[in-house]
Amino acid sequence: MSGALVVVATPIGNLGDLSPRAVEALSSVDVVACEDTRRTRGLLTHAGIPGSGRLVAVHAHNEVERAEDLVARMREGARVAYVSDAGTPGVSDPGARLVAACVAADIPVEVVPGASAVLAALVLSGFVGDRFAFEGFLPRRGRERAARLAAVAADDRIQILYEAPSRVAATVADLVDACGPDRPVAVAREITKVHEEVVRLPLAAAAAHLASVEARGEYVIVLGPQAPREVEVDDAVLLAAVRAATAAGASRRDAAAAVAREHGVARRRVYELALAADR
Repeated sequence: MSGALVVVATPIGNLGDLSPRAVEALSSVDVVACEDTRRTRGLLTHAGIPGSGRLVAVHAHNEVERAEDLVARMREGARVAYVSDAGTPGVSDPGARLVAACVAADIPVEVVPGASAVLAALVLSGFVGDRFAFEGFLPRRGRERAARLAAVAADDRIQILYEAPSRVAATVADLVDACGPDRPVAVAREITKVHEEVVRLPLAAAAAHLASVEARGEYVIVLGPQAPREVEVDDAVLLAAVRAATAAGASRRDAAAAVAREHGVARRRVYELALAADR
């Protein structure tokens, strides 16, 4: 069998989410490279997979160095699986550099998909939207953090962030300052675990809630899509358009709705303009 890298997603909490294909992959490879050998050994034991002598630690501090060694072994025909502590490797976890090294060396890379906190939190949020952006962990301080917060606030897509329990309250408070108090947010913690919780509130209310409770577990913050910004259109332009529509036979209400759609402004604004002009 030719050498290859098999990237295996593992449960983010509930061990029942380990797929049969993941069990097969982890059972059959020559090497199981992992972020933490202790954690992976426990997972393998739970699944009844032999792991003795096959585990190799590959984490954020040694990934580049270990990737060279593993690529050499794969060139000789070894099949290597890689797992992070939880979820899909390479998504705010080690693994991406190992994959890149294999791609550069023309070594086949396979993926066994599975649990992902990003997608689980997106679904749990209840937000409706075809587009989202994953921001991962924000920088902890300084100009880089401020710039990323400003970019999140300016983006009209659903935004997904990871955060540690020690910093989640401060991050949501910073999001209030950047995005305003009313932008909807879903704050999920301990997804798939016994104490799973999702708080769905406007940002300011979510910040107040987090400031009043003890934060425990891993958090995913999902910002709802930004409300459409009203286009700058002069009142006189809107009023002239409404009058033209009503002169053509439309009711004031229908005219206001049509003009609002055409100019990308709130229907209520156009209707109240027309109402005030007729008084």
